[in-house]
Amino acid sequence: MPAEQPTVLATSGGWRPGHRSALEFNKLIHFALDLSGVQGRRPRLLHVGTAGGDQRAMNANVAEAGAIAGVDVSFLNLFTMPPTDDLESYVLSHDVVWVGGGSVANLLAVWEVHGLGPVFRTAWEAGVVLSGVSAGSICWHLGGTTDSFGPDLRVVTNGLGLLPYGNGVHYDSEEQRRPKVHEAVAAGTLPKTYCTDDGVGLLYRGTELVEAVSERQGSGAYVVVRDDSSATAQEEKLDTRLL
Repeated sequence: MPAEQPTVLATSGGWRPGHRSALEFNKLIHFALDLSGVQGRRPRLLHVGTAGGDQRAMNANVAEAGAIAGVDVSFLNLFTMPPTDDLESYVLSHDVVWVGGGSVANLLAVWEVHGLGPVFRTAWEAGVVLSGVSAGSICWHLGGTTDSFGPDLRVVTNGLGLLPYGNGVHYDSEEQRRPKVHEAVAAGTLPKTYCTDDGVGLLYRGTELVEAVSERQGSGAYVVVRDDSSATAQEEKLDTRLL
């Protein structure tokens, strides 16, 4: 059963250390699964690890976390080749797509080579919940700040653009993130930009932000817009619901 509307959950979280495993699904991943509306069977989650280079060790940890949670997990590995010639049908056979963190610049380049932008748009329109963390959050937007090129953050503007906004991740845990977002919005390099502290997710229905949610007490979400009269960036904290 697909989500009732095109749905994105863009996050700076989703994982926690496992009790007897390396990783477990945290509340944001469980929320993404709930958003898919699956009932009467195990949810099907597609993990996309392009931003981290499709590391098989990470895949094993994610598969174990899925087994603990009662979720069927599959993988869209693009290294060294995709798992199928029909990527659209493969993606559409899942309830949730979860895109892992890493290099968003490399992710977008590899996705372009394999034509995944139109595939994910089709899945989004069909009600597959698109979600992810960090690079897996920025990718659904027009762009955002990234350390893909080195420790000094740069801005990417070639995101898939399903959501017509910029996106800032790890807003509270990496000191360059907030000033770089403000700089990019003030300069007009990024449009209106939604940002998340670690542990926070942004729920979009269609292209509208519905709410911000958090798996961590005290973490928040923010919107940064350009004030044209002063050519500066203005930030507002958003109401955030604790999961």
